[in-house]
Amino acid sequence: MSESHQQPALARCPGCEEPPASGDLFCGACGYDLSAVPARPDDRPTMAITVPPAAPSAPAVSPTGPPAPAVPPSAAPPVPDAPAPPVAAVQWPAASETDSSDVPAPVHRATDLPGTDSGGKPLPTTPPVRHDDRAAAVPAAAEPAAEPAEPPYGTNSHDTSGDFALAAPDPRTAEPTPTPAAGTKVCVACRSGRVDPDGYCENCGHAQPRERDHMEQELGSVAAVSDRGLRHHRNEDSFAVSSTALPDGSPAVVAIVCDGVSSASRPDEASSAAAVAANEALLESLPRGTHPQQAMHEAIVAASEAVNVLAQDPPGAAEHEAHRHQNAPACTLVGAIMAGGLLVVGWVGDSRVYWVPEDRTGPPARLTEDDSWAAQMVAAGLMNEAEAYADERAHAITGWLGADSYELEPHTASFKPDRPGLVVVCTDGLWNYAESAEEMAAAVPPEAHLRPLHGAQVLVGHALDGGGHDNVTVALLPFTLEQQGAGSACTTV
Repeated sequence: MSESHQQPALARCPGCEEPPASGDLFCGACGYDLSAVPARPDDRPTMAITVPPAAPSAPAVSPTGPPAPAVPPSAAPPVPDAPAPPVAAVQWPAASETDSSDVPAPVHRATDLPGTDSGGKPLPTTPPVRHDDRAAAVPAAAEPAAEPAEPPYGTNSHDTSGDFALAAPDPRTAEPTPTPAAGTKVCVACRSGRVDPDGYCENCGHAQPRERDHMEQELGSVAAVSDRGLRHHRNEDSFAVSSTALPDGSPAVVAIVCDGVSSASRPDEASSAAAVAANEALLESLPRGTHPQQAMHEAIVAASEAVNVLAQDPPGAAEHEAHRHQNAPACTLVGAIMAGGLLVVGWVGDSRVYWVPEDRTGPPARLTEDDSWAAQMVAAGLMNEAEAYADERAHAITGWLGADSYELEPHTASFKPDRPGLVVVCTDGLWNYAESAEEMAAAVPPEAHLRPLHGAQVLVGHALDGGGHDNVTVALLPFTLEQQGAGSACTTV
């Protein structure tokens, strides 16, 4: 038998605020249906929200206190006509704000209810863990929670924080990388990995810059700089600067610059071998009293022999004898010696030597002639210099050091300057951007004779600013007047 609930009397109409007459079902002023007025808020029953049963777990742990007592099932009112057994009612926390009907707005927090993932498995019910203070998250006295048979998605069997499993060791707990041993080459990118013999970092795989990509050396009054340039993948130039003493005790300064032939094999090795061999030959012959011009000739021959050795096949490769000299390593060479008041230059190929007087009112000069197609055309009177060097064959060299060179013809010249100045020894990576003597003198800084290293750096920068199409190498030798000359035949510049 159903029961009828008597509608409570209203003091004012909810629609127009006029007092209704006793027993009226509709407002006499506005017609508002007084029987549709909802029940008072405190008369609403609390409806339980059913959730899937969770796996057995330990009692919830409060981040700041002892475990909270569980709510007994009997405290929750039964759900009428529900086939399922009664479950605990949700105790919603009080809200600080209300809606337009003066009813507290519901507030939902992530930890109010247990939830499930997309596969229906229960999510962890432990409170959130602060990664900056794991020890404070769980009191020491708390018992460890029972581990579920299958961990929820996004966690592993050793982590209950809810974080995704890391493929690599957790950086928050990983031990710091040990400092490499002394003398070990360290990666320039990660600053921790060791560099293997092939030039790659064993930690991050970063290719290390080659030592020859940019080289600088200053030795007393001589300095040299070499750079890979902006277009080449490696530096195929090389240089050597040194100083020694003549038998009378006067100083001798040496600069050798070599340019590897890119169309040949191993041009970087060829230029390095030639520079080392020529420098060693000069350091051996000059102290013995050999005339600087003769010493330069012998040094070029020694450099050629060192490059020829690179083309030799290993033992047991006689079947390749017919192709032994094909594409052999090759390079050019240019050098300068300042000794006993003389300036001696020697060269094979198209690298050059320039003279720039300290007093810029005097004329500069180029002291070498290229072993190139363009120089041959000009020497034969077939083309003028502008036409020859505009031709696409202009820089094809006709002389070089290497096993496949036609005939070695070292060029040497001796000069006796009558004024102080600067000797510029360079590859075509520089003079392509300052070809004439006047252009080279304009590119040389005014104080280069006092600061040769800085002057060489400026000249390399001039080539890079111009495009840096080739490797760039330049050596600067400031020349000062001596009281006594060498007494040999020479040319005044």
